Amino acid sequence: MDRRAFLTASAGLLAGAVLRPGAQGWAQEAAAAPKRKPNVILILADDLGWAELGCQGGSDIPTPHIDSIARNGVRFTDGHVSCPLCSPTRAGLLTGRYQQRFGHEFNPGPATAADAEFGLPLSEATIADRFKSQGYKTGMFGKWHLGYKPEFHPLKRGFDEFYGFLGGAHDYRNVLSGKADPILRGTEPVKEIDYTTEAFAREAVAFIEKHAQEPFFVYLPFNAVHGPLQAPQKYLDRFTSIENVTRRTFAAMLSALDDAVGSVLAKLDELKLSDDTILLFLSDNGGPTPKTTSGNKPLHGFKAQMYEGGIRIPFMLQWKGHLPAGKVYESPVISLDILPTALAAAGVSIDPEWKLDGVNLLPYLNGEKPEKPHETLYWRMGDQHAVRHGQWKLVHAKGAANDELYDLTADLSEAHDCATAQPEKLKELQQLYNAWNAQLAEPRWKGAGEKRPARRRQRAK
Repeated sequence: MDRRAFLTASAGLLAGAVLRPGAQGWAQEAAAAPKRKPNVILILADDLGWAELGCQGGSDIPTPHIDSIARNGVRFTDGHVSCPLCSPTRAGLLTGRYQQRFGHEFNPGPATAADAEFGLPLSEATIADRFKSQGYKTGMFGKWHLGYKPEFHPLKRGFDEFYGFLGGAHDYRNVLSGKADPILRGTEPVKEIDYTTEAFAREAVAFIEKHAQEPFFVYLPFNAVHGPLQAPQKYLDRFTSIENVTRRTFAAMLSALDDAVGSVLAKLDELKLSDDTILLFLSDNGGPTPKTTSGNKPLHGFKAQMYEGGIRIPFMLQWKGHLPAGKVYESPVISLDILPTALAAAGVSIDPEWKLDGVNLLPYLNGEKPEKPHETLYWRMGDQHAVRHGQWKLVHAKGAANDELYDLTADLSEAHDCATAQPEKLKELQQLYNAWNAQLAEPRWKGAGEKRPARRRQRAK
């Protein structure tokens, strides 16, 4: 080693060392390198039913890459979203708060017909805002569905980069299919696209590679497997044994989604970032079974309903070396928990002024807290609502005259209404709902075919 190289190396060693007095004089001790903040990747499937993935019991559509998240992390069997529809779920997911608190209760309709008020209120900070304030690079790739106006654009809501569309659904292959809702790179429409599922994953992978040396937050909300049902021939060819055309196309779309997730996982492995990355996967609501075949069995109901088939979804979390691999967690959790959990993992203290409804799940998953994260969960969308309290669930279905009551421990399929047999338990849950409902804001716009909710429904005294 020449003299210059020796001096450079020595300076580096000294810069990374501290001198401590020991029993026999001064001892040199290497200073620990600053610990890297974990990356966070939040993957959201669209309209994916509870029973479709291999790790959820599905058997006809292989999903090895998504299943690996559960195999290497925690799978929640009692995981929920805060609404059985797309836009409200996203509002709750990205804020960690029940979206009814700020009036984001319904879907808006298409861009050409959306209410002038539609958009995630600017009073609400997003998970991207939170991470950006901590020095993270933030990128979003996929479906937004939280506002069409410039002030609601992802680049104004905490994201450094955006590639996707602003509405609730989009053609998978035709970039010109929705002139009022184009595929955008930032704020500029793109001129061509191959297949959105592949494109969104490709953009996310490029972002990860670009920011591999610094902490990043990636929000990857695919439009798969939402309609319209479309898939390239290479995916359809995997399922020639499925005769039903609708089911075959759905299978191809889910297989493409699994491959897309696999490309993200492969890039993390290639860059040796897997152990430094928190990975979350869930669906935005249950499957719309009659339209797409996306199955929710053995759950009752489907998308847009307050039964378990509408709100209980595939939900998993992987953080290698920090959470046990292959753990199955059975206590109720909700998508509102993702924001405080991810921020806590990054060392960010939750400010009580944020008034979050979600909780940090980490101490429950690593055994520090033996109790349940939530004793009670709530839902409201127009004249539908539900309350989950322990093993019991109250459901007020759309257009119903009476509340229903189910014991989910004994009756996960919600086949036996216990309202008549358990009047005191029904009354208890009605009172819980009344108290929560009284805290909520009026909806800022009305959903198609929806009534505004009774804010202070008082069935039980």
